[in-house]
Parts: sequence; structure tokens; C-alpha cells
Amino acid sequence: MGGRFCAFSFVDRITGLDAGAGARGRFLIPAHLPRFPSPLVCEAVGQLAAWVAMAKLDFRRRPVAGLAGEIEFLQDANPGQVLNLEVNVESCDEDAIAYEGCAHVNGTPVIKLSRIVGPVLPMTDFDSPAAVRNDFETLVGEGAAGARLESLPELDLTPLERVPGKSLRAGLRIPADAPFFSDHFPLRPVFPGTLLLEAEMRLACDLAADALGGPPGASVTVIRTQDSKIRSFIDPGQTVEIRVVIAQPQGDEAMATIVALLNGKSVATGRMAVGLRKGP
Repeated sequence: MGGRFCAFSFVDRITGLDAGAGARGRFLIPAHLPRFPSPLVCEAVGQLAAWVAMAKLDFRRRPVAGLAGEIEFLQDANPGQVLNLEVNVESCDEDAIAYEGCAHVNGTPVIKLSRIVGPVLPMTDFDSPAAVRNDFETLVGEGAAGARLESLPELDLTPLERVPGKSLRAGLRIPADAPFFSDHFPLRPVFPGTLLLEAEMRLACDLAADALGGPPGASVTVIRTQDSKIRSFIDPGQTVEIRVVIAQPQGDEAMATIVALLNGKSVATGRMAVGLRKGP
């Protein structure tokens, strides 16, 4: 693959392919990384589904982020581990893809995605069809070189307003240029929805920590997301305002409602169940 797909690509090899209907794949999380955020595991599953769709549509069109009905976060994935990925494509045509998927590490489930739907758009808006076809042939053949990802994208979050345990606002500044844009996408740089999800998860956990409290050694984690929707592209150089509101906790769990805005207009919405994770 040369210099392509090295900064934000999370499928090293497609190990099984049921044309147009599903696939299995793998991704080695580089051991030199300090961590591997859960939204990037979601990205890996989504990219595998995208390869299935692009191959079915003869690389004329490609899917982009849309609606995630539910994502369950079951366990962390760590640097040096291999993600085993699986997707089941329920439908795919010139307009949309619907699928479900999961990721495992050493046979243990890491995440599960259900009711995922994304629009399908012209490939030439984003990348060269011939180049993408060549990359696909590499992935279904000998596979791409492992440990291509040199570093993780950094999130530039600025607090704006906070009511402890109840609500907050923060600004997410999108860089004008960053390595991940060369993958997402070469001809049309778009801020990845999974990086927006990572920012939202950080803020929701931070706010929920006030509301949930918890015993010594407990930390706060996102258990699942529901009805997360990307409504429009986010371009390089823009600033997104993220608003989080926490409902009254029910035991060790609370529900966060999230909206992301550009110039006062909603570009993403969703809900997250946030709960306590007890220490060892």
C-alpha cells in the first residue's frame, strides 16, 4: 500500500470474505502506542464493512458514517493485541449499507455494533477507485504491513461551561491539517465520526464522574451508545461545540444525552450509558 492507509486505517488483512454479505479480518494494534481508544475499535469494524460494500459495488461507491443504533463496549483493547473483526452485511445497494459487527481479542468480545446504517456515495468524491481496488486486493491477499499506525490523533478540547454532575459544553477544534486526513479521505478530507465519538465519550465520562461518585479505585466508562447519528461532514479547521447533559443516575449507571453543533446547527446527536467500573 506504500504511503496510503497508514495513519487512520485499521484492517491489516481480510481473512474471510462472503462477497457482499460479510467478512472477517484482523488488525494488529501497534505495541508502541500508549493506548488504543475504544472508538478506534469501532472504526476497525466499520472499515471492514466498508471493504465489503466497496467490493460489491465494484469500487464505484463507498459508505460513510450515518446511524449507529447501538454500540456495546465490553472490554478494552490494548497495544500489542490483535483485533479479530467480523461483520454481517444485512443489505447494501447504491444508496445505503446496513450491517452489524463485532471485535474480539483472544476470543473475548471487545465491542459489538448493532443496527448500523450509512449512506453510500460516489467513490470519486473521496478517492481513486483504481487505488482503492488495489488496496483491497492487497488486503484479501498477503495483507498490509502491520504496525503502520505511528501515533494516535490528538483531540483539542476546550471547556466552555460546566454544571457539575449535570451538564457541560466544550469546544473541539478540528485541525486544519493532520495525518489522518490522508486516509479519511485522500480527495475529500473529513473529520472521522469515531474521533468525534471519542471526544464525546471523554466528556460524558468526565461529567458522569461527578454524578456517580463511586468507591475508591472505581473509574467511569461508557457502557454503550444508542442512536448515535452523524448528520453532516465536519471539515478541517472547523470548531465543534459539544453539549452533554446527564440524567439522574440509576444505581451505578447514568444516561448522557449529547449533541454536537457547528455554527449553532446540529451535526451529530446520540445517547450514552455511562457507569462505574470497579478497580482490581
